Amino acid sequence: MTRGGAGATPAILLVVAGLACQEVGASLAVLLFPTVGPLGMVMLRLVFSAAILLLIARPALRGHSRHAWTGVVWFGVVLATMNALFYLALERLPLGVTVTIEVLGPLVLSIVATRRASAWLWALLALAGVVALGGGGWDRLDPLGVLFALGAAASWAFYILASARVGQAFPKLDGLALAMAIGAVLALPFGVVDAGSALLRVEIVALGAAVAVLSSTIPYALELVALRRLPAAVFAILMSLAPATAALAGFVFLGQHLAWLEIVGIALVIAASIGAVQSSARAAREAAEPLA
Repeated sequence: MTRGGAGATPAILLVVAGLACQEVGASLAVLLFPTVGPLGMVMLRLVFSAAILLLIARPALRGHSRHAWTGVVWFGVVLATMNALFYLALERLPLGVTVTIEVLGPLVLSIVATRRASAWLWALLALAGVVALGGGGWDRLDPLGVLFALGAAASWAFYILASARVGQAFPKLDGLALAMAIGAVLALPFGVVDAGSALLRVEIVALGAAVAVLSSTIPYALELVALRRLPAAVFAILMSLAPATAALAGFVFLGQHLAWLEIVGIALVIAASIGAVQSSARAAREAAEPLA
């Protein structure tokens, strides 16, 4: 089945379902914070995600260059850092606000990579969105939480770069599985200290496994299938809807209400993300066209 053909609608639904699973997983993680803490939740998510990926991929440990191993170790560090900063932000900020700030990372990366004058329009639109988020009341936003979310945004940009490097050096899911295992090892001591004796409770560990499946395994599998049927630009635009999905999940599962200006801010950041994706795709097409 060709991209953009009859399989496009089901593929779009797969992406939306993946986003929904991701934010339900994040909501469940927030509910577990009082028991295991944010770093304990990071550890549980990475450990179970790594275990699942290693079972599926069964990566070979031999036959890789030093450069490839350096890339996969760096990817693991980025994975651990990004998840830790995201959950630390979630402990202090509403889910929709946290994801909106986090999206700024890949958005800025896309704008910088485009190198078009129109990119500044999307940058200004995103800035207006951030200002609107604060317009709902900066006093409602924990400053440390905002810093953690900004750190997660920067980490997401590094994640994209590290993922591309590892994807070229390792086949299939091998690089991701190995990087996830490295991230789990790095998160382990911090998670054990944060969660403490809660890790001895079977139901808590089971819920941690559920967060890993909802936040990582299911979304990644659905996105993998969807990417075979959707153009990359369409997929990226759909992923730009993550802040709206997160805000809805935060409202339904966590009772997190947003001020109207915060909702406007989320909408502006989504619009900037979509515009940046389209501009980037247009620039790529123009670069690929042969000169007359």
